[in-house]
Amino acid sequence: MEDVMFDDKNIMVMKLLHYFITEKNYNPIILQGVENEIWLENLNEEYQVVRIVSGYIHNNEQFDFDKFKTKRIMKKIKKKTMSLFNMNVASFFLNLGENVSLENETSPKSLCIKITEENDIKKNKLVTKNFPDLNNKMKFTEKGAELFMKITGDINKHNQEDARKVEKVFKAKFPMITYCIIAINIIIFAVPLIMDTINGGGNKEAQALLEMLCVHGPSIRAGQYYRLITGAFVHGGLMHLVFNCYTLYVIGSQIESFLGKSKYIVIYLMSAIFASLMSIIFNGNVASVGASGAIFGVMGALLYFGYHYRVYLGNVMRSQIIPLVLINLLLGFSMTGIDNAAHIGGLIGGGLITMALGVKNKSSWFEEINGWIISAVFLIFMAYLAFVYVA
Repeated sequence: MEDVMFDDKNIMVMKLLHYFITEKNYNPIILQGVENEIWLENLNEEYQVVRIVSGYIHNNEQFDFDKFKTKRIMKKIKKKTMSLFNMNVASFFLNLGENVSLENETSPKSLCIKITEENDIKKNKLVTKNFPDLNNKMKFTEKGAELFMKITGDINKHNQEDARKVEKVFKAKFPMITYCIIAINIIIFAVPLIMDTINGGGNKEAQALLEMLCVHGPSIRAGQYYRLITGAFVHGGLMHLVFNCYTLYVIGSQIESFLGKSKYIVIYLMSAIFASLMSIIFNGNVASVGASGAIFGVMGALLYFGYHYRVYLGNVMRSQIIPLVLINLLLGFSMTGIDNAAHIGGLIGGGLITMALGVKNKSSWFEEINGWIISAVFLIFMAYLAFVYVA
């Protein structure tokens, strides 16, 4: 091993990889047909994509082609990761010809950094401004093969830890809360029917319970605030109950597994409140029942979670999750007797509450604080409209 030689360019590539992967949590991007360069991504950083280009670019024509190629690949990455905004890229060129000038090539969205030797890192203003700790992180006591073993060992360890974190998030867990919610819905629906059957038929008990628990604007404004939640646990018929319970089983069990039981309970109940308030605003004094508003909140949570894990769920988001939400919304608008306002309110509320609670390993504290602020403002605004404006 001591006879293995590494040139300066390879050593710089290894050190840059070590920095961006182990210190900045970037992940490699697998690209076909790309040679002599490495692409990395971290969607939570200011520069979501980093390129380490070791191939020789000897003139401006080659550099212009490199820019064209980079823009084309960035469009593909943006589409794959479902990024809503422009993605920034930082390109490190390790082998630029002397005739290639970067003077007018750098912009806030695209950094072009020329590094021919390690000393250039501390001299380059773009590096010191955007990656201030890079120079110190490039210093190693190991040399040659020992350096190679050190860097590859650190990167492998970091990737294994990341893999364990992701596996823990996506590992299927028993959906106890989802089963409990389904059971509560079934019990609330079945018990009054059984009592009516024992009492000789009719639907007196079922109707009384429905009227007592449903979302009803005047009753809620009169002080029966419990209806904001209980309306999500009563249903107007057997098919209504079966459809909602099945949808909750399919989607709710996933979110409970991904986010955890505590967050799932908060999301479900708060989504029910958001849905009920929106229903009061747009439906006035018309009563509303059903778990669909809260279920749409769970869909909103799934959208938010999927967006944060879009590197892993990008194809699933495009082909399954987003179509599922859109189809359910369109079905509501195409049929009569459907409380579409509750659906939209629940969807928005579920997304906002998930933003406030955070997605494990992905959400920042700043994002969570913004989630709480936006959720509170939106909730207060809807409460004002429901209790004051439309009263």
